[in-house]
Order: sequence, then C-alpha cells, then structure tokens
Amino acid sequence: MEPTLIRIRRLTVILGALGTAGVLILRGPREAAGFLAGAAFSLVSLRSWIKLSAAAGSGPPQSARVHGLFLAVRYILLAGALYVIVKVLGITPVAVVAGLLVSFAAVIVGLLYQSVTSK
Repeated sequence: MEPTLIRIRRLTVILGALGTAGVLILRGPREAAGFLAGAAFSLVSLRSWIKLSAAAGSGPPQSARVHGLFLAVRYILLAGALYVIVKVLGITPVAVVAGLLVSFAAVIVGLLYQSVTSK
C-alpha cells in the first residue's frame, strides 16, 4: 500500500479519536458514541474505496464489480445502522454525520501535509 494511503488511514483513526474525545468533553457520552460510530463507518468506507481502486487498477473487471457491489451493500447497511443510532438510541444525527466526515478531513489533512513536505 502507498505511504499516502497509510497516512490517510492513520489520520482517520487519529481524527476519529480526537473528535470523539472532543465531543465527549463538549456534548457528553451519548453524542460521543454517535461521533465514534460515524467515524468507524467512515474508516470502513475509506477502506472499501481503497480496495475498490486497487481492484479496478489491477485485476479482472469482475473483481472491481464485486468490490463495487460490496461497497453499495455497505451503504445500505450504513443507512440501517444510522436509523437505529438516531431513532432507537436517541443520538442526534449531527454527531453521526460529523463522524462520517472524518475520512474526508483525513484526506484533506493528508493532502496539506504532502504539499508542505514535498518542497
């Protein structure tokens, strides 16, 4: 795996942990659990996108289709899990959605890091 992808994966875990701690301090344990769940889904989604891009770049088209299908199924499962988190556990959707954005933030931070260190 490329060093950039490893860095982004590590940044996702770090930002998820820091965000969960921050939400725990500011909003309490219920919201922190929602943020952590969103960050965990974000990490799984990032991993799926990495596998999909690797399968599309090398290997038969069938492999890429299978990874794409699993990615779509994960989004359906994510929707069901989000429903349970919000409706059953009573966690506000804002905390979960903020957690879902952790991998996006990790990509941005990784790109900024790479642009600063490549000079």
